[in-house]
Amino acid sequence: MSPGWSFQEAMEVTGKVVDVAGVGAIVLGIALATVLAGAALLRNRRHGGGEDVYHQYRQRLGRSILLGLELLVAADIIRTVAVTPTFRSVGVLGLIVVIRTFLSFSLELEITGRWPWQKGRTAPGRAVPAESSTGSTGPQGGPPGPAGPPTTSPVPG
Repeated sequence: MSPGWSFQEAMEVTGKVVDVAGVGAIVLGIALATVLAGAALLRNRRHGGGEDVYHQYRQRLGRSILLGLELLVAADIIRTVAVTPTFRSVGVLGLIVVIRTFLSFSLELEITGRWPWQKGRTAPGRAVPAESSTGSTGPQGGPPGPAGPPTTSPVPG
């Protein structure tokens, strides 16, 4: 930063840098996910592996988009609060944050099969995380109860 810059100018530049980082995270994430999916497809074709390339590709895309969205929200906050703190700009920022938060929650649900606040639960049709398949956790991922790991009973379909 130049010694002649004002606080507002520095925050505007910082917001733009974080914006570029957010867009870069999305673009690089898409490129990396695509290259890895292509390599996995070639490997599966040669060796006949049963790897679910499509699912992994979507997870990688979703994670890069989530990271990019978080950086873009941070840039909006920096510019809005530090540079132009008016009621209108804060209202616009609030709307942007709500929309991006909804997108983030939707992507999290798409990637993991759970809402962000349901980290210990497994959605129907999704694989059980490795740490909970050992029987060392109790209901909703907590510690086992006094009688040991929980047992599951068949649910009528």
